[in-house]
Amino acid sequence: MAVDHALVRYLEAKRTVDNRSFSRRVRETLHELLPSEPEIIDVGAGTGATVPRLLDSGIGGSYRGIDSSERLTAYARAVRSRELRFRGYDVTTSPDEMFTVNDTSNIDTDTQSDAESTLTVAFETADALTAVTNTNDIDLLMAQQFMDLVSIEDALDVFLDALRPGGLAYFPLTFDGTTVFQPDHPADNAVETAYHDAIDAIPDRDSHAGRHLLDALRDRPGTVRAVDAADAIVYPQGNTYPGDEQYYLQQLLAFVEETVTSDVVPEINEWITSRRQQISDGLLSYVGHRYDILYQTPTRNS
Repeated sequence: MAVDHALVRYLEAKRTVDNRSFSRRVRETLHELLPSEPEIIDVGAGTGATVPRLLDSGIGGSYRGIDSSERLTAYARAVRSRELRFRGYDVTTSPDEMFTVNDTSNIDTDTQSDAESTLTVAFETADALTAVTNTNDIDLLMAQQFMDLVSIEDALDVFLDALRPGGLAYFPLTFDGTTVFQPDHPADNAVETAYHDAIDAIPDRDSHAGRHLLDALRDRPGTVRAVDAADAIVYPQGNTYPGDEQYYLQQLLAFVEETVTSDVVPEINEWITSRRQQISDGLLSYVGHRYDILYQTPTRNS
């Protein structure tokens, strides 16, 4: 399936969708369990959108974002540091292309209590499964919208071994086999089935990764600390879409069009034409079912 996940605009367009989707309950549990100044690895880091989210949550420490696309890692290095400066963070860039972000917004100037958090950020172009091998001291490994792209068991073998005892693996926005476009169309069921079947036909891909990941973690020695739905929902307001979400929907249709052929679904061309018109008219809504999962490895005393 010729889906270009390295499209910068697509990944940036979906930030507003993802920001609405994260389970608050899972994230609260993550923050409760996360140590201060954690060592963080983010696999499939994309455009680096996780960095401002960490800072907005007051999380400092060390962040290493890994992605296989040089285009994305170069973009993340350049754009995230500029974004954070624009938002008022103190950003220092080093010659090795890392940058450090200081957040002094919570310092009490009257008492001079030290509430400053510092996050050191590095982006790396590499294969995620290779890059984290032989690492076993990570506090938090994040794999956002990643586990449907790889063999779940193989990825868990590598990712969980990279964590220290009691370390956390956070798998937010993991797709789980429901793709809904509204209003209803007679070909909806056939299109959805064909789209998911095409995903599953690719080695190591899994259109039901969310539930299968949860099953796989049950057989591991640690504990699933939190799990919740984290559905992507796009709904127009007053026939317009927030942010760049109209483009996001257009790209989703492009993924379907590239995947589903008229041999499998004879109505696909009419379905695509109808859906594109609904986007132009500000009528199309979308739901993609996803899981947020937080897992903790056993401690030394377990």
